[in-house]
Amino acid sequence: MTIRRAEEKDFEAMRAIYNHEVRTGVATFDTEEKGAEDWVQWCLAHNRDNYPLLVAEEDGNVIGYVCLSPYRVRGAYASTAELSLYVDVASRGRGVGKALMRAILDEARADTHTHAVVSVITAGNEVSLRLHRACGFTECGKLREVAFKHGRFLDTVTYEWRK
Repeated sequence: MTIRRAEEKDFEAMRAIYNHEVRTGVATFDTEEKGAEDWVQWCLAHNRDNYPLLVAEEDGNVIGYVCLSPYRVRGAYASTAELSLYVDVASRGRGVGKALMRAILDEARADTHTHAVVSVITAGNEVSLRLHRACGFTECGKLREVAFKHGRFLDTVTYEWRK
């Protein structure tokens, strides 16, 4: 497995991973799949400033991705980024998420503009919660029933990491 910066050739595979989660999961609260044009624009907003976008590649196939995005749009939040991490269903349970998490946190450590990373996780996603704790994140809050997807209300748990 190789972890590297995302390139335009990776965008469609990344979109497929994300849209699968939109349709079947609760790791994202999007309820409609992302179209190709919107997805490209989202990807192109990364790999600049303190917002890296990395992919895990195996045998020429993208099997997961991770990024840092703006946490909030107001200027005072510029040193804080929000983490997103998705792994293809067929590649889960093999350490892909951990490798991606380590790589993105290495990027955050090396970046002089990034001070903190925030991750908003769907409560009950024990794999993600364990991964975040193992990588040095700490829980800092919970919001109850803030989303409704797949016929049920969902809570979120916010985790933070600082240099």
